[in-house]
Amino acid sequence: MIRWFKPVVFLACLGPLARLGWKGYHQALGANPIEVITHSTGDWTLIFLLVTLAITPIRKLTRQLWLIRFRRMFGLFAFFYVVLHFLTYIWLDKFFDVHEMLADIAKRKFITVGFTAFLLLIPLAVTSTSGWIRRLGGKRWSRLHQLIYLSAVLGVIHYWWLVKKDVHKPLEYAIVLSVLLGYRVLVWGFPKLTANRTRTLSGEHIESPQW
Repeated sequence: MIRWFKPVVFLACLGPLARLGWKGYHQALGANPIEVITHSTGDWTLIFLLVTLAITPIRKLTRQLWLIRFRRMFGLFAFFYVVLHFLTYIWLDKFFDVHEMLADIAKRKFITVGFTAFLLLIPLAVTSTSGWIRRLGGKRWSRLHQLIYLSAVLGVIHYWWLVKKDVHKPLEYAIVLSVLLGYRVLVWGFPKLTANRTRTLSGEHIESPQW
C-alpha cells in the first residue's frame, strides 16, 4: 500500500509549484509576481523542512515506522523549493547581476542568512542517497545531516528579518521549529540525565551533563 501511496504524496508535493504555474498562466500573480513567487517558494521550503524534521518524532510517538520512508522525499522537496526560491532571486529579481547580488549579500542581513541556509542544504541533498550513506558511514552521514537543524533555524531568521514588522508567519514557523528541536533535546538529554542521576545515587563522582 505504501508503494502506491508514495506517488500520491510526490504529486501532492508538486502542488504548490503547479498552483504557481496555474496562477502565472492566468496572470493571477498580482501586481508584483516576483514577490509572490519568492514568498511562496520560501514558505514551502520552510514547510517541507519542518515536515522533514517532524517525521522522526511523529514516527516514534505513534510507532508508525513506515513514515520514515517519506523523510528523504520531503527533505529533497525542501531543497527543490529552496532552489526555486534562489533562482527567482538571481534570475527574475537580479537578472544574474553578480555584482548586485554580492552587494545584497554583504549589505542585507536577511539575504546573508538565507544564502547561508541554502548553502547548508546543498551537501544534504547531494548525500541523500543510500550510496552516500555507505561511502560516508552511518555516523558521519548522520552528523553531516544534522546541518538541517541549523539550516531550518537560519531559514526562520531569514524570514523574520525579511518581514521586519509583521512577524506573524515567521513566528508560527519559529514555534513549530522550537517544538521539534525541543523534542530532540529531551530525547538526547534525558537519558544522560537519568544515567548521571543513577551514578550520583550510587556515590560515584560525575561531571555536569553536556547537552
